[in-house]
Amino acid sequence: MSNAASGLRPEEAAVTFPYTRQCPFSPPSEYAAMAEEDVSQVTLTGSGLRIWTVTGYATIRALLTDPRVSASRKHDNFPFYFIAPPEFRTETSFIGYDGEDHTRTRRKAALTFTHRQVQRLRPRIEEIVDEHLDRMLAMEPPVDMHRVFSLAVPMTVICELLGIPQDQHDFFIRHGTALLGGHSSPEERQAAIVEVNAYVNDLIRLKKKEPGDDLLSRAMADYEASGEEYTDRDLFNMVRLLMNGGHETTASQISLGTACLLENPDQLGQLLADPSLTKPAVEELVRIATIGDTAIPRVALEDIEIAGQTIRAGDGILCLGLAGNRDPEVFPEPEKLIISRGSRKHLGFGHGVHHCIGADLARLELEIVWSKLFQRVPGLRLARPLEDLPRKEGAVIYGLWELPVTWDV
Repeated sequence: MSNAASGLRPEEAAVTFPYTRQCPFSPPSEYAAMAEEDVSQVTLTGSGLRIWTVTGYATIRALLTDPRVSASRKHDNFPFYFIAPPEFRTETSFIGYDGEDHTRTRRKAALTFTHRQVQRLRPRIEEIVDEHLDRMLAMEPPVDMHRVFSLAVPMTVICELLGIPQDQHDFFIRHGTALLGGHSSPEERQAAIVEVNAYVNDLIRLKKKEPGDDLLSRAMADYEASGEEYTDRDLFNMVRLLMNGGHETTASQISLGTACLLENPDQLGQLLADPSLTKPAVEELVRIATIGDTAIPRVALEDIEIAGQTIRAGDGILCLGLAGNRDPEVFPEPEKLIISRGSRKHLGFGHGVHHCIGADLARLELEIVWSKLFQRVPGLRLARPLEDLPRKEGAVIYGLWELPVTWDV
């Protein structure tokens, strides 16, 4: 469906979306006017598509539980704000499925992400965090914490979960950047998805022949024991979801959350004085950073009347989590980092049936990281001013490209 056919109003000299954040922890200035309207229109960079944006917390939650909206990438007006190769529409995990297809495939993957299963990983994740802290502290500061620690910890966790050799870590970091980065060309994204897909399919074949003590092998054994039918595609979805989402999202959150604490010494002081604040601090740092601000795209399946606007069938929609997480009706003084707030109402992990399946794992990793990092390096500080650090503007997952830090040796 074309923009004209969908009923979207053209605007002259429209500024393209996504917008640039004022600082890494603040919404773009354009969001203020958008929040007054709640539902408004923008033009996407790259495709030039006119879509709807939703900024109000309650409106976002309502849309994300509305059966009249679709998460499928196959719709013509699906709101990619970059030029997406064809594989982005066809090679997708269950986060791009609707209805029973989503429920069935998500249920199978969720068997490995129950709260109990995730908590069993705590001792090993603690070891991994300590090992990478040892390596970082053995270096001469300043060091790029994003590269040597933030990326390394979640990548090690995921690769161990899946039984992937450590020498393959750089492969997935490089391809994750190509897939989720804001400046990758369509050709770079296409090449990355082809190479990652080939690796995942080879991994599944290997684990079928030579199962080990890893999540993928256990998942296959659990399916066999339960008698539940499954396909290689189900396994493929689970592995791709972990690889693409599990390391890039958590790594960005580690770096951005750490920078936020260092820029708010009063809140960091509270955390150092009272380690019991670590869990609520995780929730508040996820809220304040909202690294997946533009990562909740949808398409209307029917005409929807909402907030005084009519979203036509076929129109693309972006639910802006960063705006929703700044809603003062839900979060008093929303612009402030208040680590004792600890509210799980935030939209940092999405909402509804597509709520992040790895949320418990991310929470556990972040809790352990920020507990151990500031216990072991209480004098950690930025080596360069925050405003000088390159940011992932326009990327699917927001964050910092590097985090130079130093400490007293």
